[in-house]
Amino acid sequence: MASADRLKQITHAVLGAGRRTVTELAELTGASEMTIRRDLETLAGQGVLERYRGGARSLVLRGEEPPFALRAQEGLETKRLIAAEVASLIADGESVVIDSGTTCLEVAHALAHRRLTVMPLSLHAANALTGADRLTLLLPGGRPRPGELALTGPLTEASLASLRFDTAVIGCCGLTAADGLTAYDLEDTAVKRAAIASARRVIAVADAPKLSRTALALVTPAAALHTVVTDAAAPDDEVEALRAVGVDVRRV
Repeated sequence: MASADRLKQITHAVLGAGRRTVTELAELTGASEMTIRRDLETLAGQGVLERYRGGARSLVLRGEEPPFALRAQEGLETKRLIAAEVASLIADGESVVIDSGTTCLEVAHALAHRRLTVMPLSLHAANALTGADRLTLLLPGGRPRPGELALTGPLTEASLASLRFDTAVIGCCGLTAADGLTAYDLEDTAVKRAAIASARRVIAVADAPKLSRTALALVTPAAALHTVVTDAAAPDDEVEALRAVGVDVRRV
């Protein structure tokens, strides 16, 4: 089993049970106990779990968003396909605001060498865009959330309110036609709303599992979105429900 797959399996096992022993995780994954101990140290460093002698307990509450470092490695190829599709929808010369999150980070990478004006809403994306020759980079104010490095707070919201973008690329924690686009963090929700309000067009990015999920806070109703870019595994019923409220859904 690849290291990234094993880390994901360990994370879900510990989250599901609340805690697991090294022996249990070794039996589950087929790895040695020494390998499991190293994996647990890695996940502890990412804030996913807490080590104790002989095992680990989860630090991620049910319904919470997993840490950025863990999500960044999940479904990376799918996120890059989504990002490429988003990039194809954006014309040279546009002004674009890019939300925080792992899929939006891949969008930033896909746009890095384009002739655009871009405001990223996370330090991860800002770093990806720094030094791009043809791109005009705008940085908002705000306070970065630990790990996520998403910019939040009144300075970020004020930066967005003072500008008008052609396109907002928005990430999410959940998206359904019935419940709209949702997120876990309330400060992040406020920034997403401000980004949407500042843009003429809204493109939401969401891999397939998010199209059957609803998080805590409503960002915007689904009908306010112009386009949703997802992947081929997106459930047909949810795709049709989004199309029925006027959203252009693209599966890659």
